[in-house]
Amino acid sequence: MPSILDKPYFRDEAAAYAKLESIVWPNGPVCVHCGETNRIGLLKGTATRPGVYKCYRCRKQFRVTVGTVFEASHIALRHWLQAVFLMVSSKKGVSSNQIHRTMGITLKSAWFMTHRIREAMKQPGWPTGGKLGGSGMVVEADETFVGGKAANRAYGPIPLKQAVFALVERNGGVRSFHVPDVTAANLVPIIARHAHVDSRFMTDEANTYSRTGRWFRDQQTVNHAAKEYVRDDAYTNTLEGYFSILKRGIYGIYQHVSEAHLNRYLAEFDIRHTNRIKTGSDDMARMDRALAGIVDKRLTYRGTDRNRATAPHA
Repeated sequence: MPSILDKPYFRDEAAAYAKLESIVWPNGPVCVHCGETNRIGLLKGTATRPGVYKCYRCRKQFRVTVGTVFEASHIALRHWLQAVFLMVSSKKGVSSNQIHRTMGITLKSAWFMTHRIREAMKQPGWPTGGKLGGSGMVVEADETFVGGKAANRAYGPIPLKQAVFALVERNGGVRSFHVPDVTAANLVPIIARHAHVDSRFMTDEANTYSRTGRWFRDQQTVNHAAKEYVRDDAYTNTLEGYFSILKRGIYGIYQHVSEAHLNRYLAEFDIRHTNRIKTGSDDMARMDRALAGIVDKRLTYRGTDRNRATAPHA
């Protein structure tokens, strides 16, 4: 069986652009300057870079990477696609150090490269997926904390833990959020926005969820404090499994995730879980899903504090 990395778009630059164009422009090329779709031609001169089009309406040139996380990158697009595939196919993630060694690029470039890809994996507003759950479906809610342990600290202050709240549809997608505190004021608006009221809602015994009981068709709780974890089909074990993979990835692969970038790492774990093989998606389908999110998400080294690269952690 041939290696997946032997596919043409992982080895040839023109094939890589054709692959990306098939995802970003499913109905054919679109001028990024004026929106023209008809009077466009692919430039084929020997001195022309791969994937360059010319619009004969506004007379400007463009490529599919304009306005995406790949814009103005000196890294070959085929290497970008290899990195995307490695990230979506590695269950617990792949570190920037590994990308640095595998691709033969600097660690700084690898770190910024992986953060660009994670930005593409974000699902702002989940416009295509709607709310999780629905009639006859089950949605679980739970929270966890990620960060160092005081017992592992030889000296210095106790490291702060970051709170992560998540919703998962059984046999479906997951959406996780970095929240400042696990309080009803922070969690209830997220639940209202992302969980369908016709769902059966499963939580633990935390008082945080007491206000949501009247919203859903049915809400069941399990009392973890009393060592009750399953009662018929009432449990939050699906989320517990997701949190287990999340923590193993953060502690075992990345080792340290800063608070400023935690949401990007959560987006990476979300897309892998939501598009896992169990739901009918394979590694290539996950790659296509990640590439579909690259538009209008360009990041630069300079700019706002939210987007500025600070130091390569992992």
